[in-house]
Amino acid sequence: MAQNKFKDKLLALPSSFTILFLIIVVMAIFTWFVPAGSYEVDEAGNIIAGTFAYVDQQPQGLWDVFMAPVKGMLGTDGTPGAIEVSLFILVVGGFLGVVGKTGALDTAIAQVVAANKGREKLLIPILMFIFALGGTTYGMAEETLAFYPLIIPVMIAVGFDSLVAVSVVLLGAGVGVLASTVNPFATGVASQALGISPGEGIGLRLVFFVVMYAIATIYVYRYATKVQKNPEASLVYEDFEANKKKFKTKETNDKMNSKQKFVISLFGLTFFLMILGLVPWTLLNENWTIFETINSGLMGIPFIGTVLGQQMIPLGDWYFMEITMLFFAMSVIIGMVYRLPEGQIVSGFVNGAKDLLSVALIVAVARGIQVIMNEGMITATILNFGERGLSEFSPVLFSILTYIFYIPLSFLIPSTSGLAGATMGIMGPLGTFVGVAQDIVVTAFQSASGIVNLVTPTSGVVMGALAIAGVELTTWWKYTAKLIGIIFVVSCILMAVGVLFF
Repeated sequence: MAQNKFKDKLLALPSSFTILFLIIVVMAIFTWFVPAGSYEVDEAGNIIAGTFAYVDQQPQGLWDVFMAPVKGMLGTDGTPGAIEVSLFILVVGGFLGVVGKTGALDTAIAQVVAANKGREKLLIPILMFIFALGGTTYGMAEETLAFYPLIIPVMIAVGFDSLVAVSVVLLGAGVGVLASTVNPFATGVASQALGISPGEGIGLRLVFFVVMYAIATIYVYRYATKVQKNPEASLVYEDFEANKKKFKTKETNDKMNSKQKFVISLFGLTFFLMILGLVPWTLLNENWTIFETINSGLMGIPFIGTVLGQQMIPLGDWYFMEITMLFFAMSVIIGMVYRLPEGQIVSGFVNGAKDLLSVALIVAVARGIQVIMNEGMITATILNFGERGLSEFSPVLFSILTYIFYIPLSFLIPSTSGLAGATMGIMGPLGTFVGVAQDIVVTAFQSASGIVNLVTPTSGVVMGALAIAGVELTTWWKYTAKLIGIIFVVSCILMAVGVLFF
C-alpha cells in the first residue's frame, strides 16, 4: 500500500501554478545566457520586423522571479497587467453564482429533459448545442459537473450507456470551448495579451463552432444509436446492468416559474450584449454605425443622457472594462428580478467569484513569464530567432504548425488562460512576421488547447466527469480516439482556410 502511494506521488503532475512558476524560473535562468536584444517599434507600439539589435545583458535574479507574478498582475511599462482580465474573471464567477442561486439553469435543463421524454435520442443534439453555446461564450467547463447526475440516469434508462451521457455534456461543452467565439478565458485573455479586440477573427471561429459541433454530435449520435440497438456494442457493456441500478431514473415535475424564465432571458441577453459589444462593427464595415448612432442619440437626450452616463460607450467599442461592468450590473439586476434577499445576492456573488479565484490568479502568474522575458530583454531575441527560422514558411504552413505546436504545450499547461498569457506575447508577433493575422494565432491556440482538454488527465473536468459516470480514462481514450483524429485533421484544414479566406 505504501509503495502504491509512493508511485502515485511520483506519477502526480504538478499544478498549473507550479508549472507556470517553474517556467518563470527557467526564463530567469535563460536571461543569464540568452543574448539580450530589442526591436524598433512604430508609433502604435508594434514591432518592426528586421530592426533587431543586440543590447546589454539584463539577468533576472531571485527578487525578479518572485516579483514577476506581482508585476504580471499590476503591469509594467513593457508588459500590460492582467488585472483587468483577472477582475473580469472574478465578476463572471460572481454573475454565475447569483444565477445559480435562482436555480434557473438547473431547472431549464431538467425541463428540456422532461419535455423530450420518449424522444431521448433527440436530446443529444439539443443538449450538446446548449452546452456548446456555454463553452463557446463563457468557457463552460467546471459548471458542467452539476449536470451529470441529471443526464446520466435519463440516458441509461432509455438504453444508452454512460459514455453517451458523458459525451453529451463533456464533448458538447468541450467542442464549444475548442471553437470559442467570445470565450473570455480563451479568446479574451489571448486577444488582450496581443492588444486586439476579442471580436477580431470571430468569422473563422463561428465556422469552427458549426463544424466542430456537427462532427461531435454526429459522432455521439451514431454511437448512441449503435448501443441502443445492440447493448453489447457498448464499450462499457460489462457495467451495463450495474449502471441501470446505480443511475435509476428519478421522475421530476420541476417547472420553470415566471421569475426563472425571466432570469434565463436575462442570462441569454447578457451574453448577447457581450457579443454585440465586443464585435468591432465599424472595422468589419465602415457603414455599420448603428450602435454609434444610437449611443449619440441617447447621449443627446436631455436628462436621459445624464442619467445613463455621459461616458457610455457604444456597442462594438467595448473591451474588458465594459463587459466586466455588464456582468456586474446583470448580477444585480438578476438578483433583484428574482427577489433574492440582499444577503443572498452578495453571498452568491462572492462565492461565485471565489470559485474562479484560482483562474484569476493564474492569469497573473502566466503574465509573470512575459514580465521576466521582457525585463530580461530576451523576448526580442527569441522573436528574432523565430523571424529568421519561420521566414521560409508560408502563412498557411505557419498557421498549421502553430496549431500543432500548441497541442503538446496544452498538456503541460491545461489552463487556457495560463497558456494564453504565457505564450501569446511570442506567437502573435511571430505570426505577424510571416503575414498571419494575430487573430489566426489566437484561433490556433484555443482550438489546440480545446482538443487536448477533451482527453487530458490533467483536467479536473475530464477526470471529475469520468469519476461521476464510473468510466475509466483508458476507455474514454479508446472511445474518443477516432473523434480526436477527425477534429485534428479538420482543424488543420480550417486553419488553412482561415489564412486564405478570412
